[in-house]
Amino acid sequence: MISRSALRASRRAGRKALALVPLVIGLSLAFAPNAMAACCSVKSGGSPNANSIHSLYDIIFVIAVLVFLTVTGFVVYSVWAFRASKHPVAAQIHGNTRLELGLTAGAFVILVVIAVATFIKLPGIINPPNSDSGAASVLSASLTAPNPPNGNKLTICVTGRQFIWRYTYGADCNKAAWADKLPYSYQEMVVPSGETVDLVIQSSDVIHSWWVPALGGKVDAVPGFTTYAWFKALHANELYHGQCAQLCGREHAFMTALVKVVTPSQYEAWLKQQATLISQQNDQVAELRQDLIKQGYLTPSGIF
Repeated sequence: MISRSALRASRRAGRKALALVPLVIGLSLAFAPNAMAACCSVKSGGSPNANSIHSLYDIIFVIAVLVFLTVTGFVVYSVWAFRASKHPVAAQIHGNTRLELGLTAGAFVILVVIAVATFIKLPGIINPPNSDSGAASVLSASLTAPNPPNGNKLTICVTGRQFIWRYTYGADCNKAAWADKLPYSYQEMVVPSGETVDLVIQSSDVIHSWWVPALGGKVDAVPGFTTYAWFKALHANELYHGQCAQLCGREHAFMTALVKVVTPSQYEAWLKQQATLISQQNDQVAELRQDLIKQGYLTPSGIF
């Protein structure tokens, strides 16, 4: 027979073990490799500007951690060293010139370090580099900023609408996209590796924000305005995930962005195929329109 005290002790042990289960699961998830990936920094590795942002973020993060540990350590030391049991009557100290000058000088040094690091990394974030030597023939020059030193870049117009991204490919994508019958795609942008991509970002309705973290910082798409960004995908056969980073309506959470990186030759082939498919679909729509007009369902002006 099991005594009541042993049974109660067993139940208590069981409840304690059960209470530890959520803690163990939480710690396991928190310290899993995927969960810890880029947990304390921004994503990078997809483009030089993203790498520069990552490096600058890490520098400032390390400085912030050191400041936090220093202040926290000083507070903990003060609480312990000047506890009431050891010092019943607190010492009243008015003014400490050396300490004040030291704190001011320390803050000044921190600001100088951050400013120097920022100005060193800023050109790599703002100014796009040249494309690699094996750039494809589809590259087009444009006068819009940003501009690589040699002026060769691939221009893609990014248009935000509720609730999907449209990508139009070509130097004049923001001027004569329809007249020139430029190829386009939705949600997934296709780019060649090693080539500088100039993004011309616009919105057709409300404010959106195009953001693929591994390729750089987010850029707002504002109605009536044109904003610019750039990236240079370093590796082919990669798929980068992004998201609209500006609350734009009830379906905002589903407004994702994808960037598929292929080789320059694969990009040329895809671009030609995309243009052919769009042309075929336009021809089908034109035939359907003519049939509807003949049957009396549609007038030549498009009014029923």
